[in-house]
Amino acid sequence: MKVSGSSRALLSRREWVYLLSLLLPFVVYNLALKALVLSSRNVEAVGQFKVSTLRLLTYGMWSDVFFVLGYALLWIGLFAAARKGPLRWGVLVLFHATAILVVMLKTIAYQYIQETGTTLDYTIIALWLPRFYELQAVLGQGIPLSAWILLVAALSYAALGPWLVTRFAVRWRGWPRRSPSTGWKIPLFGSLVLCLLALGFGWLSLQEGFNPYDEYLRFTGQESERITQLNRPLVRDPLVNVAFTAAKELRREESQDVASYPALADSPPASLLPTGSEQRNVVLVLLESTRAQSVTPYNEDLETTPFLDELAKNSLLAERAYATVPYSTKANVAINCGIFSHPVQVSYGLLPEADPGGIPARCLPELLKDQGYSTAYFTPSTQNFENFGDLVSNFGYDELYSFESIDEQDFERMSGMTLSGLSGDEVVLEPSEEWLTEQKEAGNPFLATYLTSATHYPYTVPDSYEQERFAEDEELNRYLNAIRLQDVFLESLFDQYRNLGLYEDTVFVILGDHGEAFGEHGLYAHGNTPHEEALRIPMIVHDPRRLENGARVEAPVSQLDILPTVADLLGYEIDGGAYQGSSLLGPLPEDRSLHFSCWGAEACLASLEGTEKYIYYYDNQPDQLFDLSEDPLEQENLAGERQEDAEERRSELLAWRSKIDAIYRGPQRE
Repeated sequence: MKVSGSSRALLSRREWVYLLSLLLPFVVYNLALKALVLSSRNVEAVGQFKVSTLRLLTYGMWSDVFFVLGYALLWIGLFAAARKGPLRWGVLVLFHATAILVVMLKTIAYQYIQETGTTLDYTIIALWLPRFYELQAVLGQGIPLSAWILLVAALSYAALGPWLVTRFAVRWRGWPRRSPSTGWKIPLFGSLVLCLLALGFGWLSLQEGFNPYDEYLRFTGQESERITQLNRPLVRDPLVNVAFTAAKELRREESQDVASYPALADSPPASLLPTGSEQRNVVLVLLESTRAQSVTPYNEDLETTPFLDELAKNSLLAERAYATVPYSTKANVAINCGIFSHPVQVSYGLLPEADPGGIPARCLPELLKDQGYSTAYFTPSTQNFENFGDLVSNFGYDELYSFESIDEQDFERMSGMTLSGLSGDEVVLEPSEEWLTEQKEAGNPFLATYLTSATHYPYTVPDSYEQERFAEDEELNRYLNAIRLQDVFLESLFDQYRNLGLYEDTVFVILGDHGEAFGEHGLYAHGNTPHEEALRIPMIVHDPRRLENGARVEAPVSQLDILPTVADLLGYEIDGGAYQGSSLLGPLPEDRSLHFSCWGAEACLASLEGTEKYIYYYDNQPDQLFDLSEDPLEQENLAGERQEDAEERRSELLAWRSKIDAIYRGPQRE
């Protein structure tokens, strides 16, 4: 291998082999992963455009190309500067450590977008990294073996590959084991130049407004609008996107446009005024990840929930019910407290509403406790995740029965699998029966809330359960079978109330906490999916003493309507407060808008006015506008041809977001 004089002065042959044996595979691996991601996302979906693969890769990989070029030049420069001694060993260790870190992060980012359809960002890492132990069940069951093999192989080569390749090259070429010393002036000057170039390429990888392909199209006068409307986080290098979103989170400033909306703390504290009716019990059943289109009352062709279907015939059913945020903790705030959740989903405290005084309103459990009610919350999930135990305490519940309080052997027996906390809803029946018996003996009216978990990703069902064939797609079929098991739990829960003699004196409210996506718009799961499959939920109110022939609410409603509906059902008027919903039992306000938010901070906002739904992505993707009466599957984006309407809806949404900011920025309750 013959090397020029300048190159020989910069690094020895052995050093070039060592560096390039890692840098070249590193560059290829990173760019190949990005090419696979872009190709998999190159579909004719709403808000996305299928273009030629060459044009897509040319546009979509510039940030990654600049990143890997800057990365490679940086390490060549550092190796040239640190010639020997402890400094060289420090650079060597950092070289491998950063390569392993970057490879791991980019492999995870690749798998994350394959599983969810959304890009990995800082908020996801901030959420899961401190609670990695809680991911064990999901990692074991939801990640394919091929992904693990890919990650292990990449990390193994990053750790040992350069050493093995260099040893082979030295023996094969007969080079001396120690390289001859070189002068310092040229290497130091060359390393400085390389490091400056690396910083320049790193800066270019961060710049959203600069793209060589865009500049070429502008120079030649070609149209680039369709291709430049790609998802901006998708176009960024994965590591750059994490850094970008972290910086954005750290410098986040609250909006100051708050004059038009008073904080809830400015309103008199809410209380319930009895209207003379006798006290009755109330049960809230929150169906985890349950979308309307996958349960029988909303889809008669799908026999997943025969019990719920029969129950709905003698109940009030909301035909167009929506989650406020497609995420469990946020939905719990709307359902229990009647106000929209905190607009910042993951912050330094992870879940702001779980902090002391984090909810600026009196929630339903607290309101009912003033009337002599006992309150309890039951779930087979863990109370540690996202401070869920503290959140439930802030709602005002007296007791929380969670995964931590369930007997381990009983959980294994009931769920038929290891302790994942993601299934086995029937394990709450025993503590529920004990608590209900205590309340009956004491003569206390009560509020009992149940949050299921079997339908949470990865939709695991016990090995002993013989799955039915609801869908051809294996993951969707597993999900629908989990919904079938959830329906069995519902029937068992109602049987429990009948057997205890509590059924006739209890009002039941059953609703989804959010829906679930299976690629209908290129997205999976829920958190950042603003489409009908993740937002539209079942919502059924069952009162054994009323609605014998059933009733239907045709207007759009949301989880914010639950608190005033429950108060109305129990015979109370709400005095004070500033709750944001309306009772389903009375006439709903005409022409009201429903508002939604993605889970990720500044990922998306949406609003529904009548049958028209607008989605705003904070300029990371094109705006979307759908007429659900003509296009219930949200396939025809009308935003392009109705730009004035889209701009007006965007302004209204941002003003609404400022109002929500103001609510949580006001004086908090102690």
